Amino acid sequence: MPDSAPVTVVIAQQVKPGHEAEYEAWMSGIAQVASTYPGHLGVNQIRPHPGVRSEYVTIFRFDSYEHLKAWMTSRDRQFWLDKAQPLIAANPQVQQISGVEAWFSIPGKVLRTPPRYKTALLTGTVVYILINLLNRFVTPFLRGLPAWLGSFLYRCLGSLSSCTPVQVPSSCAQG
Repeated sequence: MPDSAPVTVVIAQQVKPGHEAEYEAWMSGIAQVASTYPGHLGVNQIRPHPGVRSEYVTIFRFDSYEHLKAWMTSRDRQFWLDKAQPLIAANPQVQQISGVEAWFSIPGKVLRTPPRYKTALLTGTVVYILINLLNRFVTPFLRGLPAWLGSFLYRCLGSLSSCTPVQVPSSCAQG
């Protein structure tokens, strides 16, 4: 895994009955400490849902494996893990993933990443569709502008339309 690729860690944790409020307070504390570490991109927490999922799922994101490793091996993290011991029912399930496959991970399930050619085909298809949509719906509005301005706006819209789906989860995680 390249050191510069964003990395996601998904942690599924069973909490002892009656300790949910304490666990959520603990989670808030550890998330706040994690946010002080370099490369931290955010934390999301998914609460249990009766009949569907009985565990809490926590998703930590870092901008590189190096920054994730610094957090995962830190004394701060170990301190907070020790504080959680009376609240948890079993050892957590921890899954580390990077790249596009992080978008499709199901907590508690073994992640089978698709072959690279499938990821490339999907990406190419999406880019092709976006370019054609831009040509069809945006170009008519840019015809009355000077060529340099129309070209600039077209490139900006193309960049935004292709990058926004990737950036939205990261910016929302900043909370």
